[in-house]
Amino acid sequence: MNAVASSPISPMPPVAPGAKAPPALPAFPKLSRGYRMQYEQVQSAWVLLYPEGMVKLNDSSAEILRRCNGERSIDAMVADLEILFNAKGIAPQVRELLHEGMRRGWIV
Repeated sequence: MNAVASSPISPMPPVAPGAKAPPALPAFPKLSRGYRMQYEQVQSAWVLLYPEGMVKLNDSSAEILRRCNGERSIDAMVADLEILFNAKGIAPQVRELLHEGMRRGWIV
C-alpha cells in the first residue's frame, strides 16, 4: 500500500459495480496464526513477518495492523487512529485495509 502525501491513510479504490462484496469483518480482528509484526531498524519500517517472507508496511498500515490483537473492536481501533493521525472519517480506509488483510490471509 502506498501512502498519499495529503492523507495519513491511503484511500482504497472503490469496489467495481457488480463485484462480489467482501466478507464481513470480524468484530475483534487479530493477526492470523503464523504472522507477526516487527520493527526493522535497517529498513526504518514495520514489517509483517510470516513463514514464506515479509511485507514492508507504510506507517498507517502498520498502525492499523498493530492494533489487530483480538481485543480491540474496529470502532475502538478507528477512534484511537483518529487521535493518532489527528484525522476524522478514516473508518472506511481502516475497514478497506482490514478487508485486504483478510483477503491476503493476514487477518482473522
